[in-house]
Amino acid sequence: MAISVFDLFRIGVGPSSSHTVGPMRAARDFVLALDAAAVTRLVVRLHGSLAATGVGHATDQAVLLGLMGEAPDTLDPDAARERLEADIAQGTLCLAGSQRIAFDPKRDIEWDESCLPFHPNAMVLTAYQEEAVLATNTYYSLGGGFYIDEEQASRGGLDEDTTVLDYPFDTAEELLHLCQTHELRISELMLANELAWRSEAEVRRQLVDIWHAMRDCIDSGLAATGHLPGGLNVRRRARQLHQQLNHPAKDQKLIVSSFSAMDWVNLFALAVNEENAAGRRMVTAPTNGAAGIVPAVLAYYLKFEPEASDADVVDFLLAAAAIGILCKKNASISGAEVGCQGEVGSACAMAAAGLAEVLGGSPRQVENAAEIGLEHNLGLTCDPVAGLVQVPCIERNAIASVKAINAARMALHGDGEHFISLDKVIRTMRDTGRDMQDKYKETSKGGLAVNAIEC
Repeated sequence: MAISVFDLFRIGVGPSSSHTVGPMRAARDFVLALDAAAVTRLVVRLHGSLAATGVGHATDQAVLLGLMGEAPDTLDPDAARERLEADIAQGTLCLAGSQRIAFDPKRDIEWDESCLPFHPNAMVLTAYQEEAVLATNTYYSLGGGFYIDEEQASRGGLDEDTTVLDYPFDTAEELLHLCQTHELRISELMLANELAWRSEAEVRRQLVDIWHAMRDCIDSGLAATGHLPGGLNVRRRARQLHQQLNHPAKDQKLIVSSFSAMDWVNLFALAVNEENAAGRRMVTAPTNGAAGIVPAVLAYYLKFEPEASDADVVDFLLAAAAIGILCKKNASISGAEVGCQGEVGSACAMAAAGLAEVLGGSPRQVENAAEIGLEHNLGLTCDPVAGLVQVPCIERNAIASVKAINAARMALHGDGEHFISLDKVIRTMRDTGRDMQDKYKETSKGGLAVNAIEC
């Protein structure tokens, strides 16, 4: 199956790619395929992880916005939610911006924590005309904004993109062999593959646009104040940390070189994930819950490398995407499927690979960087407190961003030879996720989610 870099990096809204972006996209496609004028009632039934943590992840709001015809990559979060709140206050919902029906969330949204067979993130949408079913479909949100419907699930998963690539690969071993055979860097090979979908100029322009969206998210996070929504009363920290870094207290002891650089990395990651937690605009990389790691490491490189350019941005994101493709193909990037190792672990590996690439690493050093980044996130659980993408998610992105930089540096000090291959680590992530108890996979029924709450 062919996967593009733009399948992994998508502009969307927080707080979750699997619980917000995917359900919104699925609901929008469902309603656009309907004869909306014939619909008199619509019922949403959320299953598994979508039900268990859907309130904290704003899944219900995301589905309703999708039914209103909104898309995550184009909606204005504030304006769209104001329209939704106005509709719900009137007891109505405007389907696809045209047909207004009676709608009561307490009656028409059902929360069922039982899991459907294909995937723990599932929902069923049913449209009625009076008592008759006009249309119904089951959707599975796979992480990163990807989703499939019931027919695709019966065929085994996502419909394969049959685009013919110049250098197709399914494993890191195949990727390294292609790079060696054709004397290509990983970013060069990925760029050649992207040309199957769009021109080189368009690839470069769109990747720079992706970076600008990431940078805008950082800037918004640095300017925001107050507390995050959801009831935990989590205080935003990025703005205050930014002020401290720009204007350190006279009696504050700061080690200027490596420690201050690490503070900036933490800052960038916190800014992004606070914006994500607030439901703001950001970029999945490869998911929302792990969205701060790739932009934090890229922002770190651009801040401290005086010769950095847009070409470096493109190379960074292309190399990072190669690793994300391997994780998605051979394991999962869904926290509900394999725990946070699939989200933060994959993003850490991607960022490590991107940094090693722009620092001049060979393909084997880049693969080694990704392997180190992922290996030391194995077994990481997804146990968000109160079902919100806040604790431990925000700090976890900052820690993993620093870890990605360390992984790249360690790999670059070696010659690319190492004991365990990236393929074996990805396979281990898949197996570990399969063995992990469901309470540690985005259900908020175990780990910090229960121990942090005083009964």
